[in-house]
This record gives sequence, C-alpha cells and structure tokens, in this order.
Amino acid sequence: MKTNFLKLNFLLVLVILTISGCAGLKQGVNTSEKVSPFSDHQKSLILAAPSEIPMRVLQTTSREDSIILRQKSHDIEPDESDEILTRIVSRLYSTVTDSASMGVGIAAPQVGILKNIIWVQRYDKEGFPFEVYLNPKILKYSEMRQTRREGCLSIPNRTDTLHSRSYAILIEYDMMNGDHKIEMIEDFTAIIFQHEIDHLNGILYIDHISKP
Repeated sequence: MKTNFLKLNFLLVLVILTISGCAGLKQGVNTSEKVSPFSDHQKSLILAAPSEIPMRVLQTTSREDSIILRQKSHDIEPDESDEILTRIVSRLYSTVTDSASMGVGIAAPQVGILKNIIWVQRYDKEGFPFEVYLNPKILKYSEMRQTRREGCLSIPNRTDTLHSRSYAILIEYDMMNGDHKIEMIEDFTAIIFQHEIDHLNGILYIDHISKP
C-alpha cells in the first residue's frame, strides 16, 4: 500500500514537471522575436538611403544584374508596421517616378529585392495614380490581344512592338493593409501589370518577341 502511494506521488510529480516544461516552451515560442522576411543583404540595400532616395535599377547590360533579373521572387506578408517593407515600398516609388527613370511601373527585382512587390501607374483611373501591389498574380488572360510598343527600365535604349499581351486580365493581389482583392484590368494598364508581374517570375518583355 505504501509502495503504491509512493509510486502515485512520483507519477504525479512527473506529470506536473512535464506540463510545466511544455508551458515554458510554449511561452518561449510566443515571446520570440518575429523573423524578418528580408535577408541581411536586402536590408542593407533597402536601408542604405532614406525613403525619398531612388534605388539603382538593375540593367541587362550587366551579367551580375541579369542573373538577379532572371530569378523568381517570393511572396511577402503585408505589414504596415514593418519598417523594412515600408521603406522598400517608398524607395520603389521614388525610383519609378525619378526623372532619370520616368517609368509607368516597376518591380522589386529590378532593384535587387526578390520580393513580390510592384508599382503600377493606373491609366484606367482618373489622374493616372501610381499604386503599390503585393503578391500580384494573374488568374485569367483574355484571348483578345493588343499590339503595343514596350520598353523596360532594366533594358536601356530599346523598345519593341509586342503582339502577345492580353487585352484584359483577372488579377488578385494584397494591399499593404492586408486586404486581398481580385480585379479585372483592361487595355494599356493590363500591359503594365503583365510586364511587372513577368519581372516577378524572372521574365523580361523581350522573351515575348516573336522569332522568325
């Protein structure tokens, strides 16, 4: 009887210690710092200058730049409190609107940041505003095509006529505040979205040029 009682006490103590250990482990996980989605190298590029300072646009004339431009980017969690994310978003805007660039769109890989972030000038909205989109993806392409000349900030001194862009696309994307949206885009603005989303997948507009 006494032996059983001692065994029961031992088991009870063991259960209490196990529960306490698990609780401590859980608490340790909850209080750990949030892991940044940006590498140290990406952080150094982004934080090298204030938000209003443009970043260097990668060029296909450089072998090192071309290697980066051909890589696929990764999704990013929307977070308006993330200093690194808000800085890259601001610096991308400063880059695409800089007088040396004057583009109608830009993607994060073009400045060496392999994240799914783009800025697009909305020619389908009053005032032609620039808007930022996270994790944009094209869900559907129209069979109807359009013919337009395209250029690229990363391909200097060149424009080409493409016949392969869809007239309309159905896209989904995240906003900085976390809202997820689905939208139909048409005409020239649809070309800009297709161009910039291509960059996120390591594709350049010259890849669409028909070969003889």
